[in-house]
Amino acid sequence: MIVSDHGGPKSKLANQLDYIVNKRVIIVNDEDFQVGMLPPCKLYMSTTVYKSKPSASYSMVKQTTKVFVNGYGNIGRRLASALSKDNEIGLLGIAKYTIDERILKDLKNKFDIYVPENLVHKYKNSITGTVREAVSECDLVLDAAKEGDGYSNKTRLYEPMRKPAIFQGGEERHGERAVAKMIHNSRVNYDEASGKQYVIQGSCNVSGMGKIMQPLIEKFGDEIQRFDVTLVRRWADLEDSKEVKDSIQWDKNPHHQEDVKDFIPHANLYVEAFKVPSRMMHLHQMVVRFHSKSPTKDQIIDLFTKEFAVAILNSAKGTADVRMKAIELGFEYGDTNMVHIHQDVLRVQGETLKIVYSDDQTGLVIPENHLLLQSMLMERPRSEAVKRTDELFQISEKKRMLEKEFV
Repeated sequence: MIVSDHGGPKSKLANQLDYIVNKRVIIVNDEDFQVGMLPPCKLYMSTTVYKSKPSASYSMVKQTTKVFVNGYGNIGRRLASALSKDNEIGLLGIAKYTIDERILKDLKNKFDIYVPENLVHKYKNSITGTVREAVSECDLVLDAAKEGDGYSNKTRLYEPMRKPAIFQGGEERHGERAVAKMIHNSRVNYDEASGKQYVIQGSCNVSGMGKIMQPLIEKFGDEIQRFDVTLVRRWADLEDSKEVKDSIQWDKNPHHQEDVKDFIPHANLYVEAFKVPSRMMHLHQMVVRFHSKSPTKDQIIDLFTKEFAVAILNSAKGTADVRMKAIELGFEYGDTNMVHIHQDVLRVQGETLKIVYSDDQTGLVIPENHLLLQSMLMERPRSEAVKRTDELFQISEKKRMLEKEFV
């Protein structure tokens, strides 16, 4: 996506990235950050985003589903941007809970804006309506609220109006504040989400583990003894204004283990998680122990070569190499929307296989949400849904480009 210059001042982060990448960095504010450059091919040409009253030519496309994005943070803005390009889905609009005139000016020509009732009087000439009105009008809500707010949105809005909703990975699966009875991973349980009212889309780390574990389980089954996974998590996204601390922090009780076992219940899985001072993707080391001799490297590479949203890279030296290449190639938001197995550090020793792969953090869950939406509302077969999602996000083409760059 190509974004034109904006007259407002850049944040400190934007100036740092402008220096690092030596590419154009455009920032509306710290919440609405995008990076881009002239694309190498027509794949990433600029796309017009229409409001609720599109042009006649756009209206000719039959829109079967009206979706409301409730929240406009790192996930919400990516969801809105993607759905606005999907001529099969009518993006009703977005919810903004913190707002000022500058934000309104920047967003009102892109999306219809809905706000809580307490902000209507102040911004009534610049918004479309209230969040409650949007929920009432839509067919499905993509809940992109701050972590933990999904439960109150469900009990206060979605349940009384009987509106289906997709929640993000920060919400509770168990206990009093549970928002849904299943966690979705498109590689594992896509079909089970069909017709469901409420589903959690797994977090980026959880989604990434599913994309690697499930092909291994399908191929080697009972030969696998256990999985030990170390998650090296980035501290913040590129566009976040919050401080990245000079510290390595550990999680005493990472939720990722139980979240994965929600959709792969019989996996003998152990997860440790550490947060490191980086903004450049997550990195996972997955140690797979077999009852007898481990598969060869070639067998593992062959297994993942044709996997959707799994790239095999050979010459990257770190997660920043992959992220900066994605920015250089003009990928929207610098997202690859996939995981990347690093072939040069793939290890086989006796009964042990070690796979190291980087995980595209926030960018990974956006196409997963799109797939989940197709299962819940359209009850579309997975193969057709993957094709549709690939057409929208161009994941297979991005994979080809990255594998060529890191051959």
